[in-house]
Amino acid sequence: MKETSVLCLLFLISLLSCTTNQARLTVSPSSSQFFEGDFVSLSCEEDDSSAGWTLRRNTSKQQRTQCGDVWGKPAGSSCNITVFLLDSGVYWCESREGPISNMVNLTVTGGSVILQSPVLPVMEGDDVTLLCKTKTTPSNLPAAFYKDGSLIRKQPTGHMTIQHVSRSDEGLYKCDISGHGESPSSWITVTGKPTTTSPSTPTPVSTSTSIPTSASPPHLVLHVLISVGSVCVVVLLVLLALLVRRDVDRKPEEISTAVVYSAVRAEDVSIGDKTIRKRSPRL
Repeated sequence: MKETSVLCLLFLISLLSCTTNQARLTVSPSSSQFFEGDFVSLSCEEDDSSAGWTLRRNTSKQQRTQCGDVWGKPAGSSCNITVFLLDSGVYWCESREGPISNMVNLTVTGGSVILQSPVLPVMEGDDVTLLCKTKTTPSNLPAAFYKDGSLIRKQPTGHMTIQHVSRSDEGLYKCDISGHGESPSSWITVTGKPTTTSPSTPTPVSTSTSIPTSASPPHLVLHVLISVGSVCVVVLLVLLALLVRRDVDRKPEEISTAVVYSAVRAEDVSIGDKTIRKRSPRL
């Protein structure tokens, strides 16, 4: 009975530890680079609002601070912020139970040129448009676009579209507008198409000025979560099987023991002056 209680406890602990609610951090406007003074809204898109998701960040000056403490203004599941240089850093959503969402790296520049690119991962086969933008002049100026430090092409209108992206398109992108300057670099991540046949909505993916050392790329985080979930399922099934088998094996043993003990009775036999208690099988 004691061992069965232990198995039940392990089963419940495993069930609780493997239950995670999901959330996704989105950024509006959708970009990983911003000028000083820009207004940005970050939102935790939740599967379960009862999980208590909180938006947190790491910057060069602050670690794991949440919206509303020393930065940003909470608005429901969102956080609004007018960004400045010190707001550059890694942002994510975190629940009371511990699970976290995807992470995004936002860069705030004091320069005059930024590269607007997807802030979340992009899916293989999708088209991706990059915009080289200045702070004070129209955003249709001629611009040169670079990947991993090498010139890709020059565009007369400041826009560049990468058609049908693949994993080979992952990398650090930046742009340059003659007479205005160069943007910071942003990392663009490309994820594989879903293997399921059910229709799905392409999931945008994160870009960043550099790959943060405190966070793995989002697609690697997803693979880790899937692997952990699979292990949890296997553990739950094994524990449940052991619990059922122990109950089944115990019942015949209890019945057999009861028969043996019930088949034995005590009889008093008198021999001379002595009385001897004799045990004999009960018919």
